[in-house]
Amino acid sequence: MGDRLTHLRRAAQGLQSIVTVEAVSPIYETKPWGLADQPDFLNLCVAATTTLAPRPLLAALKNLEVQLGRRPGLRWGPRQIDIDILFYDDLIVQEEGLTIPHPHLAERAFVLAPLADIAPDLIDPQTGRTVRAMLANTDATQVKKLSIITRE
Repeated sequence: MGDRLTHLRRAAQGLQSIVTVEAVSPIYETKPWGLADQPDFLNLCVAATTTLAPRPLLAALKNLEVQLGRRPGLRWGPRQIDIDILFYDDLIVQEEGLTIPHPHLAERAFVLAPLADIAPDLIDPQTGRTVRAMLANTDATQVKKLSIITRE
C-alpha cells in the first residue's frame, strides 16, 4: 500500500539494525498472491547473518513491520510491508506461528525469483531441491525484474 518502493527501501534499511545484510536481490514487481484485488507487489530477498535464534528473529522482524506502519488486516491483503523468514541455515522449524523453511515457498515465483538472484544453489533442507529448481517448477510469467537500485 502507498509508496511501495519507499516501504521496501525502509524495510531493507531497518533490517540492518537486526541482522548483518550479506546480499540484496533486485526488486521484482508481481501480481498479488492470495487476495488478488489489490495493487501489484514489490518484492526482494535479503541474505543475512544473525546471532538471533529463529523465534527472537521473527519477533524483531514483526516489530520492524509495525515500526514501518504495518497494521492488522486481511490475511494476504494490502499492507505496507511483509517480512518473512524463508530459510534459517538448514533448520527445519515447525512451531505455532513459525515454520521454516517458509511453508509456501516452493509455489511462489515472486519469492523464488529474487531469491534465485542471490542464492540459486541454496538447498531446501526439507525437499533437497535448490532454489533454482523450485523456481523452474513455477509459473514466473507474471514476475518482472525492475531496474531499481535497492540501496541508496
